[in-house]
Amino acid sequence: MIPQVQSKLEAAVGPGRRLVILGATGSIGQSTADVIDGAPGSFSVEAIAGGRDGAGLARMAIRLGARFAAVWDEAGFGDLKAGLAGTGIKAGAGPAAVREAALHESDLVVGAISGAAGVEPTHAALAAGRQVALANKECLVCAGDLFMRTAAEQGTRLLPMDSEHNAIFQALGTSRIDEVEEMILTASGGPFRTWEAARIAAATPEQALAHPNWSMGPKVTIDSASLMNKGLELIEAHHIFGIPATKLGVLVHPQSIVHGLVTFADGAVVAGMACPDMKVPIAHCLGFPDRVATVARRLDLASIGSLTFEKPDFDRFPALRVAMHALEQGGAMPTILNAANEVAVAAFLEGRIGFMEIARLVEACCEAAARETNSRAPASVAEALEIDHMSRERARSLLN
Repeated sequence: MIPQVQSKLEAAVGPGRRLVILGATGSIGQSTADVIDGAPGSFSVEAIAGGRDGAGLARMAIRLGARFAAVWDEAGFGDLKAGLAGTGIKAGAGPAAVREAALHESDLVVGAISGAAGVEPTHAALAAGRQVALANKECLVCAGDLFMRTAAEQGTRLLPMDSEHNAIFQALGTSRIDEVEEMILTASGGPFRTWEAARIAAATPEQALAHPNWSMGPKVTIDSASLMNKGLELIEAHHIFGIPATKLGVLVHPQSIVHGLVTFADGAVVAGMACPDMKVPIAHCLGFPDRVATVARRLDLASIGSLTFEKPDFDRFPALRVAMHALEQGGAMPTILNAANEVAVAAFLEGRIGFMEIARLVEACCEAAARETNSRAPASVAEALEIDHMSRERARSLLN
């Protein structure tokens, strides 16, 4: 690295800023490692955690020089331990070990464990006063009130690492939320943006996984194809920014250059723009409030030529409508929505239901829950996970 660049990085971030990475073997974890590699001497990794891939987690721990690595699924512990033999890196397995990783002394915890499995360890880090860069939507969808209340009580901060929320965060700058008239998240439209409804209904998992712009895990990619992902992001934005659902909206933007727009009360609109590369929001969070240089592709608007926007089609993509309704209902409904969606997406990937049946199953589960259960938002992680468990059982029952 050029010496002048290196000195700037160390001045901005401070040499060896301590990190914990939850979800280190996923796509966010991989991109985080790329950012760290591009800023040598600027970060030290205290602990990492992953799901099932013990061998991959061991390789990542060695790459990052982590002190501790924990795999959530104990079946992966043998591979993790074998991969770390002779390195001096400590290893653990199971949810308790992942929590131990989350609580290692650090300046920033990257919360990128996919699904509801990320809720407990991420909240534990927040409750311990750690600053958290959040890339796990389910934390705020399942227990948004709890997470934001905990952050306020601890006097710490949730930094949004999702590309859309990070763009909004940067566009807001120092403006107050009461100065915001509208907040728009953009969606690429996924692989089925131009498909007719009948063709979407017959789509295979392979077709749904072929995202045109982003490289993500299978669950998130299916959510992107159905636009459920955007619905979950609206719920997330509601909590992160403390903005009413009535001021939130979605535009389909196939180029994935504009990630979010904020319209202010005076009519000004500020857009967060970048090439579709997760290293951009990750670097912003890792260095916040300063900037970390990356090798991410730079935006060249002249070569792109034009940017287009469309309103979402709720008939072809009903999952977005279902998610927006859950946000309007509030309480426990977003938790129920998320759990049912995870079951539905898994069933689609297994070939048990068709693509359009994902939204139908989620909606049926939400409607059944509205008739049968208390709609109060979960007041603790235990309550959130209990609602999540009951909702999964209900979804599986409806599926069967």
